[in-house]
Amino acid sequence: MPWGVGFASSRSCVVDLSRNQSLWCAGSEERFSFYGEIIAFPLQDYGGVMAGLGSDSWWKKTLYLTGGALLAAAAYLLHELLAIRKEQEVDSKDAIILHQFSRPNNGIPSLSPFCLKMETYLRMADLPYQNYFDGKLSPQGKMPWIEYNCKKVSGTEFIIDFLEEKLGVNLNKHLGPHERAVSRAVTKMVEEHFYWTLAYCQWVDNLHETQKMLSFTGPFSDLLKWILCHITKGIVKREMYGHGIGRFSEEEIYKLMEKDMRSLAGLLGDKKYIMGPKLSTLDATVFGHLAQAMWTLPGTRPERLIKGELINLAMYCERIRRKFWPEWHHDDDNTLYESEESSEASKTHPLQDFSFYSRTETFDDEGTENSFSRTPDTDYTGHSLFDSDVDMDDYTDHEQCK
Repeated sequence: MPWGVGFASSRSCVVDLSRNQSLWCAGSEERFSFYGEIIAFPLQDYGGVMAGLGSDSWWKKTLYLTGGALLAAAAYLLHELLAIRKEQEVDSKDAIILHQFSRPNNGIPSLSPFCLKMETYLRMADLPYQNYFDGKLSPQGKMPWIEYNCKKVSGTEFIIDFLEEKLGVNLNKHLGPHERAVSRAVTKMVEEHFYWTLAYCQWVDNLHETQKMLSFTGPFSDLLKWILCHITKGIVKREMYGHGIGRFSEEEIYKLMEKDMRSLAGLLGDKKYIMGPKLSTLDATVFGHLAQAMWTLPGTRPERLIKGELINLAMYCERIRRKFWPEWHHDDDNTLYESEESSEASKTHPLQDFSFYSRTETFDDEGTENSFSRTPDTDYTGHSLFDSDVDMDDYTDHEQCK
């Protein structure tokens, strides 16, 4: 029995989602934006079944047959799509509660650069926290956001300022005034410009692959993914157009992305971290965004660029991942970065879901820093690609001679 699935509103119109058709309205060729209900509708007559319901019109018979099923399906779709869950008591007394999107199924902690930035920052600052994947946005409509002693704070910049004030942490205390100014300028380039090029690649140009990474279960999981992805695609395109970057062509957007990535690679050079040998808040920001190009965009231009010509950015991402995400294992890991021993160890530690996390309770701070044996984690001189500074020119020349 074939059925169509779509939205219906009070304007005598239906969007046929099952056929991916455009919105049509009775007696009009004009397109509209509207709000309505998720419905199912028949694609053909059903003969005996319909006749058995008497002389009522076909649409009334359809309502009789599908009324209960429609209500259940609509409730289920809304439940999953909006991640509405049973309310749980969250005790934020002297505890950081981090609200963020659910984990995707490809191994990366988050498809959101800002969620990954925030969780990485908490690990860098060695602040215990509790993840809460309730899908609920902050009062300002932002994600991620935190609760601490019943105080709600959203926006990663404001969250970090709040934690610095309340808990006395500061990853930038070693930076001088000039370095702080450079750090802020790079942060704005990454979050206000590079971010949108990544969003375009994720949610517009590479939507099919992104859809596969979403984690949904249940009989309507594929439909839910399709709906969520296309809603997000529309939002991203609209926001990009308002920003201004969405008014350019696809090729122009990718050129802007490449310029940003080359700028980051040039700034990093052969240093351990962006601002030098010590971590700063900027590293959480840059890692949260570059990780998307590194692990969520297979076969795309940013992935080819970061794993090819801009290899120092790939090594930088691996360095931070291995140090602050010991349980994060990726099936497509390159043996250049991860040894067999470390791969097995990381497989035994699943990503933290709804539990407290503290870096000092999970693994050693510096790991293999003093190791000089030749392993897949070291270059031809015995220097670690994970914790040590590497002369990129010497390393690249050696690799080309193999």
